[in-house]
Amino acid sequence: MKRELEVILDSTHDAMIAVDKKGIITLFNKAAKKLTKLEGMKVLGRSITEVITNSRLPFILETGKSELNQKQPLGDIAIVTNRMPVKDDDGKVIGAVAVFRDITEIKELAEEITNLKEMQSMLQAIFHSTEDAISVVNEEGIGVMINPAYTRLTELKEEKIIGEICTVDIAEGESIHLKVLKTKMPIKNARLKVGPARKEVLADAAPMIVDGELRGSVAVLHDLTEIKRLTYELDQAKKIIRKLEAKYTFEDIVGEDEQLLAAINRAKKVAITPATVLLRGESGTGKELFAHAIHNESNRKYRQFVRVNCAAISESILESELFGYEEGAFTGARKGGRKGLFEQANGGTIFLDEIGEISLSTQAKLLRVLQEREIVRVGSSTPININVRVIAATNLDLERAIKRGSFREDLYYRLNVIPIIIPPLRHHKKDIPLLVKHFIKKYNQEYGRFVKDFSENALKKLMDLEWKGNIRELENFIGRAMINMKFNEMIIKPRHLPLLDEKIKKETNKPMEWIEKNDEEKKTLEEIVNISEEAYIRKVLYENEYNKTKTAQELGISIRTLYYKLEKYHIE
Repeated sequence: MKRELEVILDSTHDAMIAVDKKGIITLFNKAAKKLTKLEGMKVLGRSITEVITNSRLPFILETGKSELNQKQPLGDIAIVTNRMPVKDDDGKVIGAVAVFRDITEIKELAEEITNLKEMQSMLQAIFHSTEDAISVVNEEGIGVMINPAYTRLTELKEEKIIGEICTVDIAEGESIHLKVLKTKMPIKNARLKVGPARKEVLADAAPMIVDGELRGSVAVLHDLTEIKRLTYELDQAKKIIRKLEAKYTFEDIVGEDEQLLAAINRAKKVAITPATVLLRGESGTGKELFAHAIHNESNRKYRQFVRVNCAAISESILESELFGYEEGAFTGARKGGRKGLFEQANGGTIFLDEIGEISLSTQAKLLRVLQEREIVRVGSSTPININVRVIAATNLDLERAIKRGSFREDLYYRLNVIPIIIPPLRHHKKDIPLLVKHFIKKYNQEYGRFVKDFSENALKKLMDLEWKGNIRELENFIGRAMINMKFNEMIIKPRHLPLLDEKIKKETNKPMEWIEKNDEEKKTLEEIVNISEEAYIRKVLYENEYNKTKTAQELGISIRTLYYKLEKYHIE
């Protein structure tokens, strides 16, 4: 019987220690030895205080009172213990027993449960607060969860979805939940119509797999109606920004040369007036920069700024673009007509770039705008009053154009109220170091580089060049030089500089080189023609100091055809 009792006590999970009235250990089961780490030691017959120095059993023997559910540390673990006296029939204390167990794992489990509850609360808050419409089904396709955004989108409440098959919300199309449950693969950008309002949505769905087993599917719906509306509003905003935004101010014009400063001071003075301004200078000198700055310095800076490249717009539609048209004015005219750029710029500024390229008939109508401050739409006879500040720009010799009969003299005097001459870069080369630092800073931001400066030898080479393309050419030159650098290089040196004359020569000779290497690289006749055309345009453009009008004349094509080809071959 004694042996059976020992087996029972040793097999229990709870640790047990018993002592007689003198504090001598009479019971110390396996669980107690394990928790006290006394396996293999003989403890029976020894004093309890000798084996466990902080034992409370002697106190129980002395008081005869029980201590229940007491927490205490035991080495590197925590235990909860019950200590009770053992009494004879007369109530006399003849011993004491302690029963205890390790609660470290229980505490950790409780902490994990608490953490899981906190995580659940957080995920639930996210699930309910997100603007994405989410639905969840189980492995049988039965709805188990939806969020408020889903109800707003589909107009279906929880009681219509939870516990129902997942096709209940579909007005048109196939259930992506069922597809996911069948294939165990995610689905992207499926188009469906959902709910009683048949809202068009884009849907994504993915399987929920736990321990390798499919437990359900989760889907996210995006309202296409809202996406289309937001896309339209974004497009409209972009159009407004393009028309309203004058990006540059006088602080963006870099230079300390006397001629340039004189042009800046003159522009600042005229900016506060409504006077028409004519910006004159070679291509690439910064005429558009001046136009932006004048607008931003004026009292019209919070109104529209509309830029028009007169040379880039086909002559056949330039008039309707500038002045607008009435419904039915010509084949393809928009229903209800359309406002022209002058009307869109009403109250603000219109910048007419390449003004010397417009036809004589359009010049006559532009003259009326400047004289009468009114426009007449194509197909209409009713004048519309406008309040627009005109800034025009050209790189042409307008006086010579007047003599040739290609530019109206009366329009010239209307435009030339406040002429501002912007000097070419070769006339203020001392500004090159400032410009170089400015462009290095710009391209550092665009390219994610850390270039600090130019070496003296590299700067000397820049000072020796003619810069026929002016500041625009210098800007592109700096950009190419930085591209030629290794990522860890910080100083631009001569070896990084593109060689202009050699580059043009190389582009010019490229067609013949490719033709000669015909056996190595086969090309079609059309490709050879395009290569030759690009190379020759680059050559003539360079020889004419990047003057597009002269280049077009020498090539025997219109200025608009040249603009088309420059865009086609990505020639700046």
